[in-house]
Amino acid sequence: MSVGETLAAAPLIEALLARHPDTPLVVTTTTPTGSERVQALFGDRVTHVYCPWELPAAYRRFWRAFDPRLVVILETELWPNLCAAAKAHGARLLLMNGRLSENSYRGYRRLPKLVRPMLARFDLLAVQTRAEADRFQALGADPERIRVNGSVKFDLTLDDSLRDQAAALRQRFAARPVWIAASTHPGEDEPVLAAHRRLLERHPDALLMLVPRHPERFDEVAGLAARHGMTVARRSRGDQVDAAVNLYLADTMGELLMLFGAADVAFVGGSLVPVGGHNLLEPAAWGVPVLTGPRLHNFTAIADLLDRAGALSRVTDEDVLASRVGALLDDAGERRRLGEAAAAVVAANRGALQRGVTICSSLWPSRSGL
Repeated sequence: MSVGETLAAAPLIEALLARHPDTPLVVTTTTPTGSERVQALFGDRVTHVYCPWELPAAYRRFWRAFDPRLVVILETELWPNLCAAAKAHGARLLLMNGRLSENSYRGYRRLPKLVRPMLARFDLLAVQTRAEADRFQALGADPERIRVNGSVKFDLTLDDSLRDQAAALRQRFAARPVWIAASTHPGEDEPVLAAHRRLLERHPDALLMLVPRHPERFDEVAGLAARHGMTVARRSRGDQVDAAVNLYLADTMGELLMLFGAADVAFVGGSLVPVGGHNLLEPAAWGVPVLTGPRLHNFTAIADLLDRAGALSRVTDEDVLASRVGALLDDAGERRRLGEAAAAVVAANRGALQRGVTICSSLWPSRSGL
């Protein structure tokens, strides 16, 4: 799992720890930042290791070391050798929060001799939407083993501690208008910075919180912002946000959900470049108006729900982004309307987490099988 997948899986892991306290849990990640988040969130309550390489020998060593009886795969981590090794070992195999975009479906469809036997090994596939269930079935999954469960991303929790942190950060910004550009990728920071520069012409006290997706880019983005004429405060250094600062670089990890709570308007990145978008529900849960670019193939179903509720604004370039952010900063009533509509979508679609825990428990190994 990456950082995003780790955070999405965290409530499910917490629920399983509570329901099955006597069963050891092994959590695997694929990135150092994902590893850091697992250790920060769970400490020694779970065993963390990196996911083995997609090689039979690596999986054999993994199974000898940990002897898992239930393997839960999150979202899109479909690896043929992993699935084969799990069943050869006698473990049950579950896909949770399964996601399959139209683009991925077309790619898998070209490899039926690889994909069909892989899907046949799953005991259950709990997928997010009916459209994804249909795609998995078309690829060869047994329809009797497919469950449309919704997305656990709707079950995120804004607890009192998180709300207090967001309020404290917002207090540091005083009464300034604040917008956030979150999870940006190479090729997106430039139009975001150009939009903010244009926005400053109308709102000279506006503050942009910029959150690059990957930590290795923090210094690069800080330099890019300076070259665009921005006065930058960096969160990692505890810099003061005085009146001269017009860009707050959130160069820390694991705080994005909190940061959305300190903003008036949110743009979610990975969507002006062909990445496929990122989680739109985090700002929506706070009741913050949500803006995104047009490239959302990883979040089509969630975007459609927000679209139908009139709670999502799509922007195509820096000009439209600056115009839309400026219009929302000018109109508190419109911000409130869009934010309430977005929060209502999140509230109406909760429940996948509890259903997912029930599904996991239905396949849970007995103590005698450990």
